[in-house]
Amino acid sequence: MTRLRAVQPSFFDNDAAGTVPPNVLAEDAAPLRVVDLFAGAGGLSEGFRQEGFVVVAGSDIDPDACATYALNYPAAETICGDIRQPDIRERIIAAGRGADVVVGGPPCQAFSQVRNHSRIIDDPRNSLYREFVKAVDEIAPTAFVMENVPGMAQMGVLQQVKEDLELGGAYTVDPRVVDAADFGVPQARKRIVFLGWRRELNPAPILLKGTAVTSYLSLARLAKGNYAIEGRGDKASNLLRVLEDPDDIAVVSTAQAISDLSGLQTGRRNDETVLRDLPEPESAYQRLMRKELGEALHNVSVPRINEDTVTRLQGIPPGGNHRDLEEALTARYISGQKWGPSTDSGKLGRAHFYAYRRLHPEIWAWTLNTKADCAYHYQHERALSVREFARLQSFPDHFVFTADPRRGKIPGRIDGGPAHSRYRQVGNAVPPLLAAAIAREVAVLVRSTASKEPSTQ
Repeated sequence: MTRLRAVQPSFFDNDAAGTVPPNVLAEDAAPLRVVDLFAGAGGLSEGFRQEGFVVVAGSDIDPDACATYALNYPAAETICGDIRQPDIRERIIAAGRGADVVVGGPPCQAFSQVRNHSRIIDDPRNSLYREFVKAVDEIAPTAFVMENVPGMAQMGVLQQVKEDLELGGAYTVDPRVVDAADFGVPQARKRIVFLGWRRELNPAPILLKGTAVTSYLSLARLAKGNYAIEGRGDKASNLLRVLEDPDDIAVVSTAQAISDLSGLQTGRRNDETVLRDLPEPESAYQRLMRKELGEALHNVSVPRINEDTVTRLQGIPPGGNHRDLEEALTARYISGQKWGPSTDSGKLGRAHFYAYRRLHPEIWAWTLNTKADCAYHYQHERALSVREFARLQSFPDHFVFTADPRRGKIPGRIDGGPAHSRYRQVGNAVPPLLAAAIAREVAVLVRSTASKEPSTQ
């Protein structure tokens, strides 16, 4: 049941719904070149590739993420190592020479402690951010994109970051907060995007706007165990119709993203399945995700699950969480089997609360993190496969997540093993469909710039 309050019918603007806009690069134009710093598995790169950019190089310190990047971008140079090391930095700068665009999402640890009298770029805890700024300065692309956590806008540092990225007036920088669900990603994921271009350019206004559905629709808890979609504003009714339409990819629900994978079983160890064993796609989004898939689908293994967790999930409705559990199900141990750390109270502790949440099939997912238990299936008492994580992040099915085959501790590797690494790679990524929307704006900007440059002949 869908619950909407105080809405008035209205019609979409032409660009507010429907199919993804076509590739903006003219067929006879030379492809634009992009370099991805702090690339992780390559979410930004994938979005730019989908818009016709040539991915020249990607760099990251995590060898497992680098393995995934190299597998999916075989024509690009994968540079694995710490960008602060001179030899790694030299390789990145050399690979980036002549690139039209530099993109990346450098970690920034000291934003919350900064004060107006201290520049962010000078804080040693922000050395990776400083490396991104230095790389833009040396590569001198026509445009760049830096993405980061949206909280930066509330930390009193937005203007300082903007000034750092302007490089003394060399670039114009436009920061804005966007939500991936507004761009056809079946997941709410807010990011702040800094789009920069050479100061001498005079581009048309940067649009970068989606459906704004996250401003009009949300999942509301009406009572214990009772959840429904709630609307607000004059566009809610129309946006709800788009959300409910499986043939419209402007707004995508969880079920529209992963319902064709519901048959995956808990504890499945085989990480691959052949395409002929999958049901037919049940939505336009699923057809889009399978578009370039070959004969096999990868990353479909499913973690095992504890008996107590199954029992609790049976007591949580779609969209619900630990607050919906009956009192008896809040005991730390239900079946008598002892697992994980105990609590002094004998009840679930605060650390467990985020581990008992079920997705709702009729609306997009909440923000996924890097752990397999951050979201459970809306229909079955099980965790999601990496492939389902990837679907909710809008990675196409032909994109395979892997890990460096070397075992044990190697430089840059995060503890947890290859299975956890795959979830982490997906959870840390920029959703490709959001990246593609950014890439379309960047392509228009760079192309319009090229057309205004005087001829040298």
